[in-house]
Amino acid sequence: MRIVFLGGLGEIGRNCACIEVDGRILVLDVGIMFPEPDMPGVDLVLPDFTYLRENADRVDGVILTHGHEDHTGGLAYLLRDFPVSVYGSELTLALARNRVDEAGMASRAEFIPVRDGERRTIGPCEVEFIPVTHSVPHAFATAFHTPQGVILHSGDFKIDLHPVDGRRTDLARMGALASDPGVRLLMIDSTNAEEPGFTASESTVGATLEKVFLARPGRRFIVTCFASHIHRVQQVANAAIAGGRVVATLGRSMQKNVALARKLGVLDIPEDSLVDIEDIDDLDPGRVCVISTGSQGEPMSALSRLANGDNKFLTLHEDDVVVISAHPIPGNEWSVGRVIDGLHRLGVEVIHSGVDAVHVSGHARQGELATLMEVTRPECLIPVHGEYRHMANQVRLAASMGIGGDRVLLCQDGDAVALDGGGLRRDGTVPGGYLFVDGSSVGDIGHGVLRDRMVLAEEGVVMAVATVDLHRGEVVGVPQIVTRGWAYDQDTEALLDEARARVTKALDQALTSGTHDHESLNRAARKALGKVVGERTRQRPMIVPVIVTV
Repeated sequence: MRIVFLGGLGEIGRNCACIEVDGRILVLDVGIMFPEPDMPGVDLVLPDFTYLRENADRVDGVILTHGHEDHTGGLAYLLRDFPVSVYGSELTLALARNRVDEAGMASRAEFIPVRDGERRTIGPCEVEFIPVTHSVPHAFATAFHTPQGVILHSGDFKIDLHPVDGRRTDLARMGALASDPGVRLLMIDSTNAEEPGFTASESTVGATLEKVFLARPGRRFIVTCFASHIHRVQQVANAAIAGGRVVATLGRSMQKNVALARKLGVLDIPEDSLVDIEDIDDLDPGRVCVISTGSQGEPMSALSRLANGDNKFLTLHEDDVVVISAHPIPGNEWSVGRVIDGLHRLGVEVIHSGVDAVHVSGHARQGELATLMEVTRPECLIPVHGEYRHMANQVRLAASMGIGGDRVLLCQDGDAVALDGGGLRRDGTVPGGYLFVDGSSVGDIGHGVLRDRMVLAEEGVVMAVATVDLHRGEVVGVPQIVTRGWAYDQDTEALLDEARARVTKALDQALTSGTHDHESLNRAARKALGKVVGERTRQRPMIVPVIVTV
């Protein structure tokens, strides 16, 4: 058998792997990643689907481990390339289908729900769906029963002994697999591999929220968290209702997910405790709790609009309390900080994880990771899901548990590994780079475009606009020098005059030498303008020649 990693190794997001058995492929998760600061204008980042497109006839299905978008958000884009059957819990499929429906791709997917503990044959492989606790309900670890033994993927997990819904990580079943037939390979969540100890139970957040609510009677609460974190929404609602409050939702995804979770019986909020966001101004502030999206500081999210004072449904007042019940995803720290600053400027009280324990992670720390390795006793191990430092720490932790040497592989996106009678080994590479989404454009933006955008953002642009008479072989008039985002000072006008003269001279020389093709004239103007700007300012703005021929 063979495993190909298309995303999720060395980063937070884009989780996607191919499990290959007897030449057939099962795709495990299809996630997205938030753009990084050096990706201006990019909306989303996807795995490179080249390998899957080239082998579409071998794909037997997609398995979604849980409903977070870093595991499901890329499904709609994969469906553009070929139709596929999709397996996951009922809630996971419902959350994933939201994006698929919005993209008009629902007809290209067959959604097949699976239950806790179910063992289903998909292609040549039997797949077992094992319950784990995470920050979204009904998450799975997946055990692939293959000719090379059991391949266990932990999924995103933690060992929560007191989960909100009572559904615990099924260590007993994983231990049973370790006893018979044994776990040949464990792929394990590494997100918190740097953190010692054990991750706190999700239920501890509920106790903190109750304390926060009780300490501030008579004040209106706005609590923000991930819309998919149904257990967090449940605890916010429980704390609010216990304090005599009603609950309103703010943000489209929050409204949709709350309605969906109530319909599926995953979320329990009485009908008489729910009110429409448009009616809360008629209620006493001490009776109101708004559950909102925007915990990651997304520019157009409900919380960002509140901080900017332009949310059409709600205006914040100085007596309001905003609780950010989430931790910033790596790369989003600046955005979240900007929103918190904006809220403080409005005079509201802001409570976040740095102030009180209003958030806990959904990922296992070192104690839980060691527990899982001890329970499963894998022959081989590959760290997954995390930045490179997280996976490297997972390797060190595995070594401390007696799993080291050639039994462990530290992989990156695009790596392929093979598992056979000789053990675990590397087996080449496939395209594993970034696929950028910019508006409705997918994959049309390359690193060259991003470099140009960074230059424009950091240095600005200087354009030379000149008209050339090819018949007479001369420059018509004086070239115009146009700048945008470029620094000015008292000597700028003199510099622009020199630039006009240099560009005119370069074009005259090119025409005199018999050059008449458009590209050569552009190159002459660009070189002359770039040289004078570089010599005089030591700056490197983008140089754009615009040559009009008559």
